Amino acid sequence: MLSKQLKGNVQFLHSVSSWEEAIKESATPLSKGGNITEKYVDDMIQNVHENGPYIVIVPGIAMPHAQNNDNSVVKTGVSLLKLEEPVAFPEGKEVNLLFTLAAEDTTGHLDLISDLSSLLIEDDVQEKLEQSNSEKEILELIQAVE
Repeated sequence: MLSKQLKGNVQFLHSVSSWEEAIKESATPLSKGGNITEKYVDDMIQNVHENGPYIVIVPGIAMPHAQNNDNSVVKTGVSLLKLEEPVAFPEGKEVNLLFTLAAEDTTGHLDLISDLSSLLIEDDVQEKLEQSNSEKEILELIQAVE
């Protein structure tokens, strides 16, 4: 499921100026694809301002997400932003991979988090993700684990 959701939604950037910009950039494919509204992007950023960097799920990897308030998620989706230069989140947590989740309902949200968690349990998978230089490499890696 995760590899299908990510197809066409993977981006690579050298760097960003802030963690807020990282979240905005990571959500761009979902915005362009009609999955989310700008309100969803604002909600994801607000969550970190209010709750701290809880979205940094393992060192180097963040999973920006928010509740689907006011129908800010039109359809479930996932995107990935890979940064060459890590960006610092609050509390000095450095991140270079952002998997942005958008779920229409709590069930879809849990399925996506479960798929992503099972992927990241494998230490070598995170290392291979960090070394990948193309969407094709990333999708093949995820498909091999799914």
